[in-house]
Amino acid sequence: MLDKKESSTKAKPFAITQEMVKQAYRKVKKNGGCAGVDGESLKEFEARLEDNLYQLWNRLSSGSYFPPPVKAVVIAKAGGGTRTLGVPTVADRVAQAVVKMALEPMVEPRFDRDSYGSRPKRSAHEALASTRERCWRKDWVLDLDIQGFFDALNHELVLRAVAHHTKCPWILLYVQRWLTALLQWRDGSEEERTQGTPQGGVISPLLANLFMHYAFDLWMRRSHPGIDFERYVDDVIVHAGSLGEAEKLLESIRERLRKCHLELHPVKTKIVYCRDDNRKRRHEQEQFDFLSYTFRPRQAKTRWGKLFVGFSPAISGRSAQSIREEVRSWRLIRQHNTSSLEDLSKWMSPKVRGWVQYFGRFSRGELQLLHNYLKRVLCQWARRKFKHLRGKAVRSFQWFDRLEKLPQYDWLRWSN
Repeated sequence: MLDKKESSTKAKPFAITQEMVKQAYRKVKKNGGCAGVDGESLKEFEARLEDNLYQLWNRLSSGSYFPPPVKAVVIAKAGGGTRTLGVPTVADRVAQAVVKMALEPMVEPRFDRDSYGSRPKRSAHEALASTRERCWRKDWVLDLDIQGFFDALNHELVLRAVAHHTKCPWILLYVQRWLTALLQWRDGSEEERTQGTPQGGVISPLLANLFMHYAFDLWMRRSHPGIDFERYVDDVIVHAGSLGEAEKLLESIRERLRKCHLELHPVKTKIVYCRDDNRKRRHEQEQFDFLSYTFRPRQAKTRWGKLFVGFSPAISGRSAQSIREEVRSWRLIRQHNTSSLEDLSKWMSPKVRGWVQYFGRFSRGELQLLHNYLKRVLCQWARRKFKHLRGKAVRSFQWFDRLEKLPQYDWLRWSN
């Protein structure tokens, strides 16, 4: 049905094709996500896929598309407190993906080499590797925490940044409409937004990167040439050669962000000393977290086996605790009477592989404690599940050791 009506595209004021909408839908489907304020899941949207995509295209291309409110979802932050996500409907995510597909090729080539977050062919591991290398070369780090970043973005500045790269009327129109879309709370009440972009929207990371490109990246290159930094959307690390330089940089950056209607967190923003065997002075702050890794002085070995203290990253304590809490929450582990070992493996293996792939890139040995925890949990499950292991801890550990040697359970050898 969708393709038969393609001929009507020429009559629309905006050059948005039905193929663009179909491509956007495929991207949304790949990323998944929960329902928005209309309660419609991705599966339910697909039940009338052709009609839904055609209707969306018709409204987008005619200029009559107005985004529905985004659903407010409050989640706990790892460091305490809460964060409010704005979850769009499935159809609205597709619409946002259409605009993102058009806008991203215009702005992506302009972004800074040290901007890593939410960009194609860039990764958190690249940002972490760069941070580690520069911490070895520079003694001091600015760990910047922007207070309520996604909720504080100035709409006028965001739109000005978008307009600097495109005059396309429908991109500008829909970006403006998404910025001002209502926020709907759980009780059904709605809130107008005069600033910020929903953290959870498809277009939001791109708009955030574009904003920070002008608010921070480009300004740093012009005002502080030669100063290295890594930015992952709103997470920023800046490197300095001395404490005095770090203090001056902090005040300069603080003032710059204020001009852009952003504030640094007064407690979470800090100056960190990268202590190691060659840098032995003491400072009240000698570690920082970045992208769920903790950078701090750690004992390591040279290739010849000699021990030394280096400043390096490993999985953060908060991340490790979060993983332990998730493992404890798995119902299949508690339902030992109905869960089989194959059920557990099917459920756990992709999650464990994902943790190892991300947290095993640096200081993989630091995962040993988590490996031991997972081993204890599975052995406890096995002692409840299998009669011949009940009350026999040593035997259950031997059972686990045999299990992880089998090819189909290679995911259990994740600390090696």
